[in-house]
Amino acid sequence: MSISNNALSGALAAQAALNTASQNIANLQTKGYTRQGVLLAAIGPGGTVGSAGSGVEVSSLLRFSDAYKSQQMWRAASDLGQRSQTQPYLTQLERVMGDDRSSLSAGIDEFFKALNAAGVDPTSTPLRQQVVTAADSMSQHFNSIYNVTANQLLSVQQQRGAILPKLNESLQNIAALNGAIAGASATGTNTSALVDQRDQEIDKLASMVAIEVNEKPDGSRSVSLKGGQPLVDGSLAGTLAFDTTTTTPTLKLAFATTSFTLDDSKLGGQLGGLGDFQLNTLLPLQKSISDIAEQMSTMINDQLRLGIDANGQPGVDLLVFNPTSATGLLQITPGIKANDLAFSADGMPGDSGNLQLLIAIKGQNVTLTSVGTVLLGDADTQLVGKLAIDSQQNKALLNTATTIRQQAEDDWKSTSGVNEDEEAVSLIEYQRMYQANMKAVAVANSLFDATLQMFG
Repeated sequence: MSISNNALSGALAAQAALNTASQNIANLQTKGYTRQGVLLAAIGPGGTVGSAGSGVEVSSLLRFSDAYKSQQMWRAASDLGQRSQTQPYLTQLERVMGDDRSSLSAGIDEFFKALNAAGVDPTSTPLRQQVVTAADSMSQHFNSIYNVTANQLLSVQQQRGAILPKLNESLQNIAALNGAIAGASATGTNTSALVDQRDQEIDKLASMVAIEVNEKPDGSRSVSLKGGQPLVDGSLAGTLAFDTTTTTPTLKLAFATTSFTLDDSKLGGQLGGLGDFQLNTLLPLQKSISDIAEQMSTMINDQLRLGIDANGQPGVDLLVFNPTSATGLLQITPGIKANDLAFSADGMPGDSGNLQLLIAIKGQNVTLTSVGTVLLGDADTQLVGKLAIDSQQNKALLNTATTIRQQAEDDWKSTSGVNEDEEAVSLIEYQRMYQANMKAVAVANSLFDATLQMFG
C-alpha cells in the first residue's frame, strides 16, 4: 500500500535527520566540528494514475560550510602567528635597552662624567682611576645588552627549527587526508569528519606560514605558499628544511623532484614573523650596538695615543673591541692603570689638553646600521626610539590581527558552528515528523485489517 510506503519513507527520513541532529549536539564543544544536516526530497509518483507520490528520501547529507569564511580564518591565523611570535622579543629588547641603569646611554654618560670630573685635577690618581672604572662599567653595559641580542638570535633560530617538524607533519597529514577524502567520496561515504580534520590541519599550517588553498573536483585541496610554491597537491606533500651547508642557513622546499629556495622573512605566519624579525630588526640592532662600540673605542684610543700619560710616556689604548665575542664585545685594556691615561697634550704636569679632546668625542658622529649617522651621545637614544616605534607598531598590528581572527572565527561559527537551541528545535520537529509517520503506518495497518475482514 502506498500509504505504508510513504509513511515508512517519512519515518526513515526523520530517523536520519534525528541522527544528524544528535551528532551535532554530541559535538557541541568539539573544536573545528562543522554541523551537518539532511536534504529531503519528495519521491515522485510512479506510473500509477492518481498517485500523489512515493514518499520522501534523504537526497544528501549537508555540511554547512562557507569556503570564503574558512579562507578568511586561515589568513587571519597567518597574520596573528606572525605578530605574536615577534612581540615577546621586541618587548624584551625595549625593556632592557630602555632601562635607566643598564642601558648603553647610562654606561656612556657615566664614562664621560668621569672624564669631566678628572678635568678638575688631571693629576689626581683617584679621579683617573674613576675613569678606568667607568670605562670598565661602560664595557659591561655593552656586553650585557649585546649578549641579550645574541641570545635572542639563538632563540629565534631554535624556534624556527622547532616549527619546521610541525609544519612538515601538517603537510603530510593534509596530503593523507586528501587521499582519504577522495577515496571516500568515490564510494559515496560521508566525508564531513575527514574534511573537518583537514580544515584543522590547514588552520594549524596557516598559523605557521601564509598559504593559499584551492578546492579540486575530487574533493582534495591543493595548498601553496603566497609566492606560489606548492606545499600539497593531492596526496603529494612537500618538505621544508634549512640548508646548513652554507655560511647563512637557507630555507629550502623540496616538492616532488623540484627544490625551491625560500626567503623565510616573507613567508608570513610564525616562521615568516621570526625570519622578518631576525633580518630586519634583530641583526641590524645587533650590528648597530657593535658599530657604537667599534667607532667609540677607535676614537677614544686614537685620541689617547696622541697624548702623554702621567709618566711622560705616549698614551696607550684604553678599550679593546672584539667583534667575534658575544660576551666580550668591549673590554678595557688588560692591566691598564690610572697613570697610563694620556690626559696631557704637551706633557706638562696638570695639563688637560688631550682630556678635553677626549670629552669632546661624545659630540662626534658615529654611523649606525639601523639609524644612519648620529651623535655618539644620542646613538643609544636613537636606537631605543626606533625599537620603541617598531614594538608599538607590532603591538597595534597584533591587536588588529587578534580582533580579525576572533571575528573570522565568529563568522565561521555563524555558518558552521553548532547552535544548541537550533538543534533542540530540530530534535522536536523531526521527532514529531517521525511520530506522525508512525501514526500514518498505524492507520495504513488499520485500513489493511479492515479490508481483510471484508473478505473474511
